[in-house]
Amino acid sequence: MKTLKMTAGEAIVRFLDNQYVEFDGVETKLVEGFYTLFGHGCVLGVGEALSMAKHGLKVYQGKNEQGMAQVAIAYAKQHNRRKILPCISSIGPGAANMVTAAATATVNNIPLLLFMGDAYASRQPDPVLQQVEQLYDPNVTTNDAFKAVSRYFDRIYRPECVMTAMLNAMRVLLDPAHTGAAAIALPQDVQGESYDYPEDFFAKRVHSIPRVAPQANAVDEACRLIAASSKPLVIVGGGARYSEAGDRIAAFANHFNIPITETQAGKSTVPGSHPLNAGGIGVTGNSAANRLAKDSDLVIGIGTRFTDFTTASKSLYADKPVIAINASAFHAGKMGALSVVGDAKVTITEITQKLLAMGYRSGYVHEIVEARVAWNTELQRLKCAAPQLGYVPENTAMRDDAVSGFAEVSGSKLCQTAAVGIIREMIPDNAVIVGSSGSLPGCLQRMWTTDEPYSYNMEYGYSCMGYEIQGALGSKLAAPDREVYAMVGDGSYLMLHSELVTAVQEGIKINVLLFDNGGFGCINNLQMGQGVDALCTEFRVRDGNNPIRGGSFMKIDYAAAARGYGVITYTARTEEELRACIEDSLRATRPTLIDIKVLPKSMTHGYDGGWWHVGCTDNPRCKAQEDALNEKLEHLQNARKY
Repeated sequence: MKTLKMTAGEAIVRFLDNQYVEFDGVETKLVEGFYTLFGHGCVLGVGEALSMAKHGLKVYQGKNEQGMAQVAIAYAKQHNRRKILPCISSIGPGAANMVTAAATATVNNIPLLLFMGDAYASRQPDPVLQQVEQLYDPNVTTNDAFKAVSRYFDRIYRPECVMTAMLNAMRVLLDPAHTGAAAIALPQDVQGESYDYPEDFFAKRVHSIPRVAPQANAVDEACRLIAASSKPLVIVGGGARYSEAGDRIAAFANHFNIPITETQAGKSTVPGSHPLNAGGIGVTGNSAANRLAKDSDLVIGIGTRFTDFTTASKSLYADKPVIAINASAFHAGKMGALSVVGDAKVTITEITQKLLAMGYRSGYVHEIVEARVAWNTELQRLKCAAPQLGYVPENTAMRDDAVSGFAEVSGSKLCQTAAVGIIREMIPDNAVIVGSSGSLPGCLQRMWTTDEPYSYNMEYGYSCMGYEIQGALGSKLAAPDREVYAMVGDGSYLMLHSELVTAVQEGIKINVLLFDNGGFGCINNLQMGQGVDALCTEFRVRDGNNPIRGGSFMKIDYAAAARGYGVITYTARTEEELRACIEDSLRATRPTLIDIKVLPKSMTHGYDGGWWHVGCTDNPRCKAQEDALNEKLEHLQNARKY
């Protein structure tokens, strides 16, 4: 056997540089780059190999460990999980910073490969700088936190462990059913230790991503249920996107006159203009999709995890039979569904063929058209919202000075829904938008329309604040020829925007649309909507020693701060200013940021059928809390229990 002597760090780099994937006969290189934030726990190990060894990987310099890993998540998502961007951190706090990103990837079933510096395997020295010492087990370090949020965890105690660890990581990362984070802890001494590795370990390796066919009896039973239904409804989830099943789902809907609805992860899989696409469903869904769901007699989930937002906490279609098509048997078994385990594209194709042979057609007459027309009327109203005399915001659960106080400090004369409408009108049709948290996911799932495949990158499984700008950079790395926009609220922007500096450093143009409404507007809506006094959800200055809710709004110039990084910046307070800012930013070749001052409470508020089960006090202090409790108990009586 021919061998090559090299360090564990170099073995990792060389192995990754030779990994490829094959999907539907198309071969692509799995790893083209590496994201790093060096510290003493990795700079002289894997870092030495990245700097000194021969390889073809492009290395990026991170500014925050969570941030760089979120870039990698969006990068993998934009590539429909066929490329990854490995990340490495130092020991201790650097590693711990990536735990949130690992959870984000695992919840959303996105492949993310993480390497974390670790304590010495030899325990010499012990403890090393940044090591957490546990009295009950000296093997436990900060990195054990990854076990709760990763699909695969390993610790490399000897350099030869690299081989099994990397092959197992590939197995998990490329699993269509259960991909997520693969976290590999690297003791600092082991990274620099050598081993005679078999030469064939570094040969080009092509991993085939399978399309799993469903069992015939499950397909037959699904067809029987559909044939017996008059008003079935399709829910398109993220699994449909990664299967690239959009055209087959659209054909299925056309053949049988069945409406399509979308989750956040599934949006942009089927064109928004498709006459049977009713749009987003659930808590952040629109009136058309929720109305059709309530009136349906069968729900067909394609690649969805049936989260509480998709099911309206199991209340929206609680009494309907469900067919769950999913590559994962775990997800296909939810909602008491008929479980059809298989690739979305293969499965829906087989079901279509059988139903055509059966001569099936749904019983819908005018219901789908009527629901879409009604929603389009509401959509136009939202786009035209303006703070004129007597203006009533979309959400009325607020302090008396919420709108006027912020308008006075910021000069805002712009509603959030109108801003979303203007942005959609002006940016390129094929632009990619990225979002994650706050009120914007609700506005975007309801209001954003696109016919361009995979142009909607919403991380809403973990709703991770701080993903948006990092995600925009990852999407741009994956789609360099398209404009990419981070749709981010002021609260999430303050949480994390470190990789904006990396975008400037790399000369990569991303566009940040920063919606400043003076705080955590989404949570303020939840707080006050449940009868709780506003506290620490608005950005107000403290007035003396009183609760912080009593002061005036802070005046923050986000554009000025970003300008210091080298970003091209703008501020928009009116519709006219926003249009001018967008028009000018389209001509820019460097990263841009538009500080959009939008009035609080001017986001979309919710539509019938979009109830959300949240914890609230069962000992009300006021009528508003009593009403919230009664609403919860009423919905729980009718919601599915499993």
